[in-house]
Amino acid sequence: MSLLRKINRVLLTLVVLMVVLLLRRTLFGVPPRPKLTDHMKDPGIAHHDVSETTPEPDEDIPVIICASEEHMGGAMAAINSVYSNTDASVFFYIVTLQDAVKQTRQYIEQTRLREIKYKIVEFNPMVLRGKVKPASARPDLLHPLNFVRFYLPLLGIRHRRVIYLDDDVIVQGDIRDLYDIELKPGHAAAFATDCDLPSTHEMVRSVGMQTTYMGFLDYRKQEVRDLGINPNQCSFNPGVFVADVNEWKKQKITKQLEKWMEDNFRRNIYGSALAGGVATPPMLIVFHDKYTTIDPLWHVRHLGWGPDAHYSDSFLEGAHLLHWNGRFKPWLYPGVHLDLWEKWFIPDPTGKFALVRPKRERH
Repeated sequence: MSLLRKINRVLLTLVVLMVVLLLRRTLFGVPPRPKLTDHMKDPGIAHHDVSETTPEPDEDIPVIICASEEHMGGAMAAINSVYSNTDASVFFYIVTLQDAVKQTRQYIEQTRLREIKYKIVEFNPMVLRGKVKPASARPDLLHPLNFVRFYLPLLGIRHRRVIYLDDDVIVQGDIRDLYDIELKPGHAAAFATDCDLPSTHEMVRSVGMQTTYMGFLDYRKQEVRDLGINPNQCSFNPGVFVADVNEWKKQKITKQLEKWMEDNFRRNIYGSALAGGVATPPMLIVFHDKYTTIDPLWHVRHLGWGPDAHYSDSFLEGAHLLHWNGRFKPWLYPGVHLDLWEKWFIPDPTGKFALVRPKRERH
């Protein structure tokens, strides 16, 4: 009987402790311990690393940039160029996938970038299920991080306005000048149009780059013709833009973009073989005639369109931002104007990312 009494006492003690804990939670509002699956309720976000810097919305210029394992050195060079060319306080939202979180953190903490203010945001690619087909003429355009720009409200941003940058850019100007652009009433974003830079026209024609809606949308499809968009109207490149987060939410921009992704998934409205792949067409449709234009020198692009896509040195010196959009990235070979990019490159301390350069011949 003595053993039974001891067991009963232990059980009674455990019951009392449970009651006390429940009363404490009720009276003092102690939140329940989060479940491991709680972060999956918001399909766009997998995890925020709270060990990093906390942003100050009234003081910082927020910059969103994606850091995939394949383009990690490019993202870090872009961050370095932004940070090095301004006296403003910049806060970086660095978006990546789960398998690259550790490399991203090490790249920052073990290099000169350790001084930046940042937060690593893990993106959940499951948000794209039923919206993106696995086949493409250029598989790299289907990388989940290419669609992060669609989901700004899901990134946990505490700022009213943000700058989005692709990972293949270099910023030569003061990022504060881009951030301070005045967006027109009712506009959720500002882009540079593809027809605004006369200095690029000859180069664009020489490499066959499209600068109108015709190069991105399939006008053989009735759904595209029903939009009433002139096929010769100037397009824009969504690799660099300024966004008003509140206006984005108000207009349900993300829902609009998802609608076109889902329609394309079912009926192939715009082909991935066209110039913009599958990420640019929804942006062109949703923001048609509903965006503010930025200074074209803040988005000098097409540097990665081909090995012959050269600009004059004097023109590039005056550009505020350079974009190697296209197949020929500045960390690969062949490429153009590699010296302008390499001055901001920081070697990967993990050794996973390396520049691709031709081997020198031995004499």
